[in-house]
Parts: sequence; C-alpha cells; structure tokens
Amino acid sequence: MAQRLRDAAASLHAERIPLNDLAAAHGNAALGTVLVLLAAPCLLPVAGVGTALGLGLLAVAMTLWRGDAQVALPARVAALELPLHWARRVLQLLARFYNHAGRHARQRMTAVADRAQRSPWLAAKIAMMAALIILPIPFGNVLPALALMLLGLGLAFRDGVLVLVGAATGGLALLSTSALAFAAWHWGSSVW
Repeated sequence: MAQRLRDAAASLHAERIPLNDLAAAHGNAALGTVLVLLAAPCLLPVAGVGTALGLGLLAVAMTLWRGDAQVALPARVAALELPLHWARRVLQLLARFYNHAGRHARQRMTAVADRAQRSPWLAAKIAMMAALIILPIPFGNVLPALALMLLGLGLAFRDGVLVLVGAATGGLALLSTSALAFAAWHWGSSVW
C-alpha cells in the first residue's frame, strides 16, 4: 500500500487534483483508509471532533447499509481539488503511515478480513462505534475509535487478526459504555 501511494504521488502532474483521484489511489483499501482517517482524530480529547467525525462515520455506515460495495465520497467532496504539491504531500503522508503500520499489519487470516468486508453486519458495527463516539462521555470515544482504526487497518491490509482484535475492542467499548450507563442509572435512582 505504501509503495502504491508513493507511485500515485509521483504520477500526479495536473495543476489541481480532485479528492476523488486521491481516494481512487487506495484501490480496494479505500474503506479501511476512510475508517482510519475518520477514527484517528477521535482519539484526541478535542471538543467537537468526536461529534463531527462520528457523523462522518455514520455516513460511511449508511453507505455500506445501502449495499454500496465501495465507499464513495459525496459528489461535492469528491469534486474538491487540492494543489499538486498538497495532493502529493497527502499521499506521501499516508504512505508513511502505511509503512509504519505495515510493521505490525500484514496479510494473514485473509478469509476473516474478506468475510468482514462483505459482511452485512459491517455497517452495524461501524454505526454502533460511531454512536459511542458521538455520545458526550469524557474519554468515551477512545475505545470505539481504536476499534474502528484496528478494523480499518485490518481491512486495508487484509489482516484478519487485526479485524478480530478490532471486533474485540468494539465489544469492550460496548461493555464499558453499558456498565457506565448502568452505574449512572443506579447512582441516579438512589439519589432520587
């Protein structure tokens, strides 16, 4: 993936590059890349980021729920253009990210990764994690964002182990949020 993005950056020659061309450079790994790009900033404790990007993740889930095999950028976003030097910089930055991620992620248990990509439950998993990210719980977006990042890397690298670890992290996120909600309900009812 890293080499593919470097090659794509070197092959750019137009003055302005549409975002759709940058997304197309990822090929089959576009869904995984979108999940990583939308989930990674949610790890930071910055107000409003989780809500905005969580809504973007919900849009991705809706696209998958409708049965679209590939996650396509909305037409207005796809038509946005970057100057050549910025387009190259974005692709090179993503290539470096995938180069570092490739130290731990690789093709293994590909049947699990391929099955997850085609699963009708993938949209539901993404939507559940996005909903947890949107909830206004202090540091409550860390586990769901991490789960989506692991899932995204697993899909991009066809790494079934990362897909399974992402699913387990998502389960832990659901469990911890449910426990927190139960504790709040129990505490609230005892106060009344």
